[in-house]
Amino acid sequence: MDSLAQLFEETLKDVYYAENAILKALPKMVKKTKNPELRQAFEEHTEQTKGQVRRLDEIFKIIGKKASGKECLAIKGLIGETEEIMSDSETPEVLHAGLIGCAQAVEHYEIARYGTLKAWAEQLEMQDAAQLLDETLQEEKQTDEKLTSLAISTVNPDADMGEDSEESEDDESEGVNAASMDEEAEDEGATTSRKKSSRSR
Repeated sequence: MDSLAQLFEETLKDVYYAENAILKALPKMVKKTKNPELRQAFEEHTEQTKGQVRRLDEIFKIIGKKASGKECLAIKGLIGETEEIMSDSETPEVLHAGLIGCAQAVEHYEIARYGTLKAWAEQLEMQDAAQLLDETLQEEKQTDEKLTSLAISTVNPDADMGEDSEESEDDESEGVNAASMDEEAEDEGATTSRKKSSRSR
């Protein structure tokens, strides 16, 4: 690469690959999600992402190139982490918190990429491309804000409550065991007393 125009095109291919990879990952996340609000957020973002791919198709036309992607190692790594969370989470509540964290990591990557592409498009005086990129950039920011709100209001507290609930159950179990031990001690004491009384007679 020896020009900003070439750098723009190569980064566009990177994002094109990323968006299509995300489109494949989102339905799996929807399927795993039990939280209705989170599921809806992922479903809405799936539709948004389809629109974002169409915008990228338009930008490729603007620069006179065929729409194509090149492997994006960053997004492959982020999707790999998401799959790991889906595999390793032992409760729905923890899974939901983990999925939001992974989804926001993807959003932040996309926000950085689209912000950069928009700035380059403006520098290259491609105003139509810059406008399309800005539309997607605003959508990504809104999605990130929505996920943050959902995490703070319900998902993170639910995941935290799950831990408290387990601790509470353990405490109750310990209390039951302690009570049983006290009862056994009382029974042994009563038995010993009866034996002593019998000998005294």
